[in-house]
Amino acid sequence: MLTSTFEVSGGRQLSGTISPKGAKNEALQVICAPLLTTDKVTISNIPDIADISSQLELLRGLGVKIERLSHDTYTFQADTVDFKSIEDNDFLTNARRIRGSVMLIGALLGRFHHAILPKPGGDKIGRRRLDTHFLGLQKLGARFHYDGARQLYSIDAPRLIGTHILMDEISVTGTANVVFSAVLAEGTTTIYNAACEPYVQQLCKLLNRMGANISGVGSNLLTIEGVSSLGGATHACLPDMIEVGSFIGLAAMTQSELIIKNAGVGELGNILPVFERMGVKMDIRGDDIHLPQQEEYEIQSFIDGSILTVYDAPWPGFTPDLMSIILVMATQAKGSVLIHQKMFESRLFFVDKLIDMGAQIILCDPHRATVIGLNRRFQLRGIEMTSPDIRAGVALLIAALSANGRSTIHNIHQIDRGYEKIDERLNALGAEIRRV
Repeated sequence: MLTSTFEVSGGRQLSGTISPKGAKNEALQVICAPLLTTDKVTISNIPDIADISSQLELLRGLGVKIERLSHDTYTFQADTVDFKSIEDNDFLTNARRIRGSVMLIGALLGRFHHAILPKPGGDKIGRRRLDTHFLGLQKLGARFHYDGARQLYSIDAPRLIGTHILMDEISVTGTANVVFSAVLAEGTTTIYNAACEPYVQQLCKLLNRMGANISGVGSNLLTIEGVSSLGGATHACLPDMIEVGSFIGLAAMTQSELIIKNAGVGELGNILPVFERMGVKMDIRGDDIHLPQQEEYEIQSFIDGSILTVYDAPWPGFTPDLMSIILVMATQAKGSVLIHQKMFESRLFFVDKLIDMGAQIILCDPHRATVIGLNRRFQLRGIEMTSPDIRAGVALLIAALSANGRSTIHNIHQIDRGYEKIDERLNALGAEIRRV
């Protein structure tokens, strides 16, 4: 595991060009797709981060042959999967460490009709229930059991039969797991209230290239005609939209001129409009985003003059993974904003660190915070703090880079789980971040 602390010298303007790495949340899904075939699948633009490394180890533990062709490109072949290894203590221990392990359920059930998984780990951002996953799989004919003493889920299905499924919530990973199982089920499956995030769209496109028959991609109604087998294919992950949003927030907070290259602009949904409402100026040049240096940025109000509210929602709503960035940006904006984190009840608990840095934030309840922008009248001050999760960790890093003085951020393993060599990449722009 990487060392656990960043020392950050703040107050520096950055400049230059940075490119987002591959999308973490997409990669965690698509690298499980090869479990559905014995043929070779090649996937590129996979980020080199801790969560992906853990997911690759889980696949290797199942016997999947993985070859690294280049820094971000791998081949996968699951022609000799050792299914007994799924019950080994080492496999179960590794699966508990990462939330992405839940993506193995649908793929294993789809091909082998049986799956076992311990309660997965991941960010502590509130309740992240798995009911949606299992309810959908049960509709396809699977039988579910939960061992409370061992915190172990098991599911099996002698036959998977297509049916109509109404998802009880719009869940990206829940939709992906049902799709994994439905592509090899008998007959037709319709999934209504399906998540339509670009990550799910990318997974469906990969499965279709492998021989699946999925229509309605990009909508909340997927129709899947089951096939008897899948084959090999190639796939490239999208640029990570969360990195793109993080770099936009970084430029605003540090008054920097940056160019985000190959940002995947066509797949960003309403991310750019939300940052524009926060006062960020940007110039779209093809697939690049040019962010000019801004002395100040002013938060817009609603048409009737009331305070702007930014809230998260399933796609095409604003992604919850960027709410921490928006909140940090608001601390130095001109104007005020209400941040309403609807989807997770523990994601705003990092604001105490920002308050210690001098931010003016009222935490209304676990889901809402009002931020009074300082408009740079008072610069944030460097402090010692701990990263609670991936997204809050990067938000605190951005705050530290804009702050006066030196900050120390512990538990940066959380940041490394989602951002590839973020210290080296930001130092190349003029930041001063040191791993101690």
